Amino acid sequence: MEEPNVTASTQGDSACILVVDDEPELCLALSKLLRRNGYQVLVAPNGEEGLEMLRRHEVHLVLTDLVMPRVGGMDLLKASQVVSPSTEVVIITGHGTIETAVEAMKQGAYDFLEKPFTTGTTLNVVRKALEKQQLMAENLELRRQLEEIRGQHDIIGKSEVMRATVETARQVAGSTATVLLTGESGTGKEVIANAIHRWSDRAKWPLVKVSCAALPETLLEAELFGYEKGAFTGAMARRKGRFEVAHRGTLLLDEVGEMSPTIQVKLLRVLQEGIFERLGGNEPIEVDVRLVAATNADLLRKVEVGAFREDLYYRLNVINIDLPPLRERGGDIILLANFFLQVYNGKNHKELGGFTKAAVETLNRYSWPGNVRELENCIERAVVLSKGPFVDVDALPPSVVAGKKWYESVTVPIGTPLREAELKIISATLASCGGDKETAAAILGIASRTIYRKVR
Repeated sequence: MEEPNVTASTQGDSACILVVDDEPELCLALSKLLRRNGYQVLVAPNGEEGLEMLRRHEVHLVLTDLVMPRVGGMDLLKASQVVSPSTEVVIITGHGTIETAVEAMKQGAYDFLEKPFTTGTTLNVVRKALEKQQLMAENLELRRQLEEIRGQHDIIGKSEVMRATVETARQVAGSTATVLLTGESGTGKEVIANAIHRWSDRAKWPLVKVSCAALPETLLEAELFGYEKGAFTGAMARRKGRFEVAHRGTLLLDEVGEMSPTIQVKLLRVLQEGIFERLGGNEPIEVDVRLVAATNADLLRKVEVGAFREDLYYRLNVINIDLPPLRERGGDIILLANFFLQVYNGKNHKELGGFTKAAVETLNRYSWPGNVRELENCIERAVVLSKGPFVDVDALPPSVVAGKKWYESVTVPIGTPLREAELKIISATLASCGGDKETAAAILGIASRTIYRKVR
């Protein structure tokens, strides 16, 4: 094996490589080369011992000769896929076995090295194989985290701000208090509403949802309160409204800030008295409904300009849960991206293994003005357009690839309380670091324990 000058590199410290070959000289040369470049090396003189080492050690990469007595390279490849699925395999082959080596790649080997191979070629193949192995391991860990989270609830997120949101939703669920969900469009208000209902004592009864912006005033009134036969042209029979349907359950009023003043008055009465009449009727109907309202509008500002009733605002805002935008949920972007990857892999009959490092960096750098909804659309597109085993930058939307780092600045309005401003800066810095508190502390010039305390 030739040895030109090659700069030592790469994963070094933790990467363990198993060399399996019945030629002692080749094993010795490869082990010296790999150790000199910072890798841990195990050596086996035959396939049987190689398989045993694979069982007993955490091996990241196997370099195995294709042709060996009893247990050959193909046998070791198949066994590794059962014993250690995350381990990559590179086949060492001679001139007469190239076709078999190509077949091995079809069966899952990362690549093959044809004898005689150079130091440069060897190190390049090893580096790329280990990069793939690391990528697979990281994506498997993300999937494990996803399964752990989904085993507890269906809300995907491990960031401090999202954990706090989920905890508040859990506490609120057991009460009868009206909940106002606020936050930017696409932050997952409906997901939280679903969770509040599911965790409540009302879960056995309906969760009914109404979008207040999707219907004009007259239709919304009929939708909410129902109507009697003949109440208006086309009312051929009595119909129950959403409040009646949601009796003993939960009613979600989405985009509640878009309600007309007339509907606001009627809603206020239901909240105060639990009673309403159908359109065209005068019989009082009593209901027991837990109300959850959601809006991306500034309702307090609407109150100030006379566009929303103040008394209704305070009736709705008994408990406010403000959902954080995706850009402030450090670490959740890639977790959510992997969740959507699994969803759209299934829908498109694909088996993409995850995201390349460049794709991860691009997704983390983008500001996500459309929040989780925009991320979902982005990943669906990426799944459809991806050609390799992983989602790479070229499959992401141009707007995401070109997006500037949203965390280059943080806007704090004049008059913001110092504690609130401090938390906003810490939150943004944490998000820019993927939730890494040690890195965020170093950037801010404070002790990491200070960040832990402030976040709590």
